[in-house]
Amino acid sequence: MSNFDIFAKDIEIINRKAEELMSYRHDNIVVDAMKYSLSNGGKRIRPLLTLYWSSITKGDKDTALAFGITVEMIHTYSLIHDDLPCMDNDDFRRGKPSCHKAYGEENALLAGDALLTDAFKILSLTKTNPDNISKAVFYLSDFAGVDGMVGGQVLDLSFEEKTPSLPEITKMYSLKTCALLKAACVLGCLTGEDINNEYIEKAENFAQCLGLAFQIQDDILDIIGDEKLLGKPVGSDEKNNKPTFVRLNGIEKSKDYVEDLYNQAVGYINDFDNKEMLLELIGALKDRKY
Repeated sequence: MSNFDIFAKDIEIINRKAEELMSYRHDNIVVDAMKYSLSNGGKRIRPLLTLYWSSITKGDKDTALAFGITVEMIHTYSLIHDDLPCMDNDDFRRGKPSCHKAYGEENALLAGDALLTDAFKILSLTKTNPDNISKAVFYLSDFAGVDGMVGGQVLDLSFEEKTPSLPEITKMYSLKTCALLKAACVLGCLTGEDINNEYIEKAENFAQCLGLAFQIQDDILDIIGDEKLLGKPVGSDEKNNKPTFVRLNGIEKSKDYVEDLYNQAVGYINDFDNKEMLLELIGALKDRKY
């Protein structure tokens, strides 16, 4: 049994909602490329986080699904663009041809652009409190933009010209990975009946710990992981001379730090009701092999 089997029903609901929201008036090759990439596997961690933080704040489930899928659309657009020849030049994503390999570079570029812009269209059409939609637009754009995910990618590219320090790598991970997880958690809070700064602050801190642990785990798996489970060759970071947290800190110290980060994440939600699925998600991520 996979560690993620417990989330299978929620993932199925998320996927059905994504299909519903991705229904377009006109079908063309770019729409096909969008759907191809959005449906290309993945653990759906971000919409799950939105769903489970919504549960903590007693939020509306349908709103949480829509909000969570907008974060997943932003995440998917970033992966499409990351794989392009001008960026990481990766031919495969989750064991399948990257979007630009399946649909051509120009269509992949447009598919990423469309996923980004349509995410905000979906946010604007969600049937919930307009003030919460406004806040959701702000948080998602802030965490996805130059002060968040995009800024992390800029830092990542800059490391091709220099050898970064451990704090610089940690900052890059905080922006490139943690920021969008923060968006997912905070948007979950914005579906709730009891929205306050304490929830949002703890959601951000929780996501910071979870994101750092997740990214450092990826570094570890790139060294000792199973290629069949990962869907990509191991050792690619070392082969490409890519600076990572683990290469600078060592595997054993990094494993200990990941354990500590997951424990910190648990600490941020211990006082809340309805936290069971978030705890399950932490456990599944902690034990993951891919």
